[in-house]
Amino acid sequence: MQATELKQTPQPRPSDGRGSAPEPMGEVDPERPGRFSLQKIWVCLPFAVKLALSTSVLISLVMLLLGALIIENQNRLLERNMHAFGRTVLQQVVESAKEPLLANDGLLLQVLASSLTESEQIIGTELYSSEHGLLARAGISPFQPGAPIAGRGADFLDENEHTLDWEWFRLSGEKLEAMTFTAPVRFRDTRVGFAAVTLSRELMTSTLRESVRSIATVTLSLLAVAITLSWFVGRRLARPIRNLMAASRAIGHGNFDYRFTERRADEVGHLMQAFNSMAEGLLQKRQVEAALSRYLPPEVARRVVEGLEPVELGGTQAQGSVMFVDIVDFTARAEALPPEAVAALLNEFYSSISTAAGLYQGTVDKYMGDCAMVVFGVPEADPDHVFHAIACAVFFQRLAERLNAAAGAGTTMRYRIGLNSGDMLAGNIGTQQHVQYTVVGDSVNLASRLCAVATAGQIVINEQMLGTARWDDRLRLRPFGSIRIRGKSKPVSTYLVEGLAPAYEKRVREQIAQVLASTDSA
Repeated sequence: MQATELKQTPQPRPSDGRGSAPEPMGEVDPERPGRFSLQKIWVCLPFAVKLALSTSVLISLVMLLLGALIIENQNRLLERNMHAFGRTVLQQVVESAKEPLLANDGLLLQVLASSLTESEQIIGTELYSSEHGLLARAGISPFQPGAPIAGRGADFLDENEHTLDWEWFRLSGEKLEAMTFTAPVRFRDTRVGFAAVTLSRELMTSTLRESVRSIATVTLSLLAVAITLSWFVGRRLARPIRNLMAASRAIGHGNFDYRFTERRADEVGHLMQAFNSMAEGLLQKRQVEAALSRYLPPEVARRVVEGLEPVELGGTQAQGSVMFVDIVDFTARAEALPPEAVAALLNEFYSSISTAAGLYQGTVDKYMGDCAMVVFGVPEADPDHVFHAIACAVFFQRLAERLNAAAGAGTTMRYRIGLNSGDMLAGNIGTQQHVQYTVVGDSVNLASRLCAVATAGQIVINEQMLGTARWDDRLRLRPFGSIRIRGKSKPVSTYLVEGLAPAYEKRVREQIAQVLASTDSA
């Protein structure tokens, strides 16, 4: 005997009247701002949040896959059980209906059909006679008027067994899902009728629905637990990363003393040790740079430490200005003072020169006893190095006046200054055993000679230093005359710098006030 199965499927929905189905969505354009924003948000999320989200998504996918497998297996098991139960009931009906069908006893057949439909799962029973047609019906049948297979009973009431899986949307709006089993009734190899038993799929559907609900509840519970645990685990795992971030910020702010004291044997521990070694190297580099800055211009010291400036003899041509500052009558004063007092006077002089140079982009090239040499425009180029050099000289003389006024008679220090600008050679001068970064050239020598001809409180500059530009709005100058300089065949025209324009003098006074205030507070 052959079994067949009929499945009722929903009909396609009516067209929307526009003649075409909606177009499928294409791939997301990677250049769209939305996708870029999502990636940007993901990159900015903390590590703990990323771990919690990743764990949650992974657990959700696993639980969904596991739930789908469980539901599919349970659906198959329920289908097999329903088929087995339906065939068992149908076989019992066939055996019980043989004699009543032979006797054409409709009353007994109706009692048999009605007694079966009293079961919760059996919702319909039909018994047909081969000669007289339908003799008994109880409950619901797919062949009754208005049912999905009404009028097609002859297609399924034949020599074969059939299984009909069908749905019925009744007038009340209730959806009925059922399965009908049919089989012929034979008595001694003679077909005497047919039997049909209809089972409700409600029990199987409710069982599946309950399974889905249980799996969803378990999934959500595990998801909540996973998010909580992954959050705490992520925060704990991210703690070393946060510490590394704090350490990198500390290094970025110049705190090279930052060290990790935690000892770990994992990869993070090795990273912490490497960070400590890096911080130690940066600290040593800063200490070396600070030490070199005492003997070299700061920019040169930085380049030497960074390896950008190879220590080679020689130099390059540069345009710059040079200022020589000399203490007047220092030799006579030093003879009457003890060495400690002489050293104190020189240290005060050197400190004032260093402060003035720093304010006007100058670099102290060297100290030579009671004389200091400051360069401008070297090693860093400065297009306004001429004015900066002259302004620095004025600032230094004004500062000396304020310090002398505060010191009182007998302890005053007076200075003479010479300046010049022009081409010079800037680089490492000396031997392979001892190198000094400095500037040399005729312009440098002339600045030294001008310092020698100046008197106390004077600032002497070369006329060529001014060039062809007018300086009336920045400087106050007075011709000093032509001076014969040793080593020069022609006289050198010079000027005395009496001061700066009012606006610049005001700025000088403000700077001196700030310097004195910081000195008093220290």
